[in-house]
Amino acid sequence: MKRKIHFIYTFFLLFSLFWLLTCEKKKIDEPFVATPYLFEIPRYFPTNLHISIDNPLTVEGIELGRELFYDERLCGYLGSNPDSMMSCATCHVQANNFDVGMNNPRFPNGNTFGLSGEPTPHNTMPLINLIFNFEGYFWNGMIYETNPNPQQRSLEDIVLMGIVAPHEMNSSPERAVNALKQNPKYFSMFKKAFGTDEINISRIQKAITQFICTLISSNSKFDRFYRGEELLTDAEMRGYILFSTEEGADCFHCHGGDGNLLFTTNLYYNNALSIVFDDPRDRFAVTHNNKDIGAYRAPSLRNCMVSPPYMHDGRFKTIDEVLNFYNLELQFSSYVNPLMHKIENGGALLTPSQIADLKAFLNTLTDNDFLTNPKYSKP
Repeated sequence: MKRKIHFIYTFFLLFSLFWLLTCEKKKIDEPFVATPYLFEIPRYFPTNLHISIDNPLTVEGIELGRELFYDERLCGYLGSNPDSMMSCATCHVQANNFDVGMNNPRFPNGNTFGLSGEPTPHNTMPLINLIFNFEGYFWNGMIYETNPNPQQRSLEDIVLMGIVAPHEMNSSPERAVNALKQNPKYFSMFKKAFGTDEINISRIQKAITQFICTLISSNSKFDRFYRGEELLTDAEMRGYILFSTEEGADCFHCHGGDGNLLFTTNLYYNNALSIVFDDPRDRFAVTHNNKDIGAYRAPSLRNCMVSPPYMHDGRFKTIDEVLNFYNLELQFSSYVNPLMHKIENGGALLTPSQIADLKAFLNTLTDNDFLTNPKYSKP
C-alpha cells in the first residue's frame, strides 16, 4: 500500500514539474506584444492611415514617445545649462499647433536655429494630422517612402534627423541613448513598449513617431459645423464661401474645400511668392522637374491663426500679411502653378469686408481642444 501511495505521489510530482516546465517554455516562446492602440478616425476624415508596417501604434509605445518628445536630454546633453538642452517640444509647442510660434522664448519671431547656432533652413511645420499624409514630409517633400536614400523615407527617419542635424539638436545617436540611460524610469518604459529594457536609437525613433501619429486636430468650430453640431455666423459663412469658390478667394484648390477636412492637399505649389528662385531646398531639389521650381507644400490651415510665422521661409509674421499677399501681391513667373487663377490680377482683389469675412472663417479652424488636450501635453 505504501509503495502504491509513493508511486502516485512521484507520478503527481513529475507531472506537475513537466506542466510547469511546459508552461514556462510556452511563456518564453510567446512573442512579446504590447497593447494595441485603438486609433479612432474622426468623422469625415480620410480612412487610410500612414503607419509604418514595422512600427504599429501601441499604448505603451505612445506613452514612451510622449515622454521622449518632451525630454530635453534627448539632445544628449548631460549638463545643466538650459541653452544646451533641446527636445522635440522646444520647437513644436502644443499651444502653437505644435509649431514654433512667434511667442517662443527660445526663438524670437519664430526664427529657429540648432544647438550649433546654425539657422534652420526652413520655417518649422506643425506636427498635426501627419498620419493622413502620404505625399512626403517637410516643405519640399524630401522625406518619402521611395527615396533612394533609405535614411530619408519615414517619420522615424525625421526623428533621427532632428537629433543629428546641426540646425537642430546637433548630437549623435550614441549621446542621445547615453543621456536617456541616466534616467532609471526609461528602462521599464522601454521594456513595456518593446519587450526588453534595451534603449537604442531605433526604439527612440519608433516611440516618438508613435506619439506624433496621435496628434489629431478634429474638433474646431468648423468641424462641429460640418458634423451638424453648431452653426457658423453670417460672416463665417460668407468667408467659407469665399474660401471655397474660384469667384471668391480661390483657396480651396491647394488647401482643400468641401469634403477635405485636413485643409491641405499635402501637395506642392509655386504660389507666386517670388520671381527669384535660389532656394536649394524647394520641390525642384527633390523631383528635378522644372514645374516644381519655387514650389513648396501647401500646409494645413488648421489652427493657422495660432501658428505664425507663415510660408516656407517665415516671411509673414501675421495672418493679415498672408491675406494681403494673396489679395494684392502675387508675382507672376513662368513657374507659377496653374491653379493660381488670380495671378493675372495680381491677387484676389477682395474688399476689406470680404477680407474680414475670410479671416472670420479661418478663425473657425482653431481647435482649442487639440491645443490644450492633456494627453498631448508634457507628462
